[in-house]
Amino acid sequence: MVQLFKTITLILLLLISCLNANELNEQEIKKLIGRSIIIGFDGLTLTSNLKKNIDKYNLGGVILFDKDYKTKNIKNIKNPQQLKKLTFDIQSYSKYKILISIDQEGGKVSRLNPKNGFSQIPSAKDISTKNIHEAKKEYKKLARNLKQEGINLNFAPVVDLAINPNNKVIVQLERSYSKNPTEVVKYASVFIEEQNRYGIKSVIKHFPGHGSSNTDSHKGFVDITNTWDEKELIPYKQLIKDNKVDFIMTAHVFNKKLDNKYPATLSSKINTNLLRKKLKFKGIIISDDLQMKAITKHYSLRERLKLAINSGVNILLFGNQLEKNDLKTIINTIYDLIEKKEINLSKIIESNKLIKNIIDKKQ
Repeated sequence: MVQLFKTITLILLLLISCLNANELNEQEIKKLIGRSIIIGFDGLTLTSNLKKNIDKYNLGGVILFDKDYKTKNIKNIKNPQQLKKLTFDIQSYSKYKILISIDQEGGKVSRLNPKNGFSQIPSAKDISTKNIHEAKKEYKKLARNLKQEGINLNFAPVVDLAINPNNKVIVQLERSYSKNPTEVVKYASVFIEEQNRYGIKSVIKHFPGHGSSNTDSHKGFVDITNTWDEKELIPYKQLIKDNKVDFIMTAHVFNKKLDNKYPATLSSKINTNLLRKKLKFKGIIISDDLQMKAITKHYSLRERLKLAINSGVNILLFGNQLEKNDLKTIINTIYDLIEKKEINLSKIIESNKLIKNIIDKKQ
């Protein structure tokens, strides 16, 4: 089985490396687009719709939630046994390594928690009161749980600085280790290292910093122009320099000092000029959920997709919690943007190369 996986991966890598945009047909292009999308779904089992999305579009990944954001009903996670079967069935059905992702930060942002039969993991704030040995024990437990449940991508750790004590979405939820960048890097490094030991990819977030904001990007426009501090980039600089980062998540925050027109997720000045060129990040840039009100109130689906891809985002995240966007609509919209020359196909091809190089490494 391992040899078959390696053979398929090698073939896909060779195909992508030789891609000529003029030689690709519509379905091949749509499969390339599909590989650059992570989407949420409703259900405790592998659904027929999910199978179709994998077969027809090479869906890049799924994101799992314990409960529905609006109804509070169980969404994807009932208990450890059910979750393990769900992830096993998804990964077994896919002919390629599909991303099975989750938000498992610890504390209040824990999709795996005692209410559904999992171990309690302390918040970042609580972890910061522990010594490194104790922090390693907690994050080893977290990573081991993810591995046992078949999850291979975790949207954590948070490397936002606890700058604003009135910040409701990061600081007051105890999602930040500290206002001191050195402390943030210290504990985030432990988190990443323990996840690496168990083959879990880490996504550090929320670039270029969400800890100084006064509002929540889930609920509306977030302007950090007058609150953001350049030291919020230090954790990213250091973790990139230490070669510990494969994924960085962008934030839906607006900072006119960095880009006077677009929020970070949609900004080439921030994602390409700052993150890629200045900070020399060579990994995968993933958007925060493209259904958050910070951007849905101001940009149509078509505009969000066009701006995000052109800004340098490699993987588009649709949690399907705040809105419901089906994969077919997303992919058809991107395909039309390519057809109309509003997005260059080379952007999609380049993202697929990155995905192959980083995700398909067998661990």
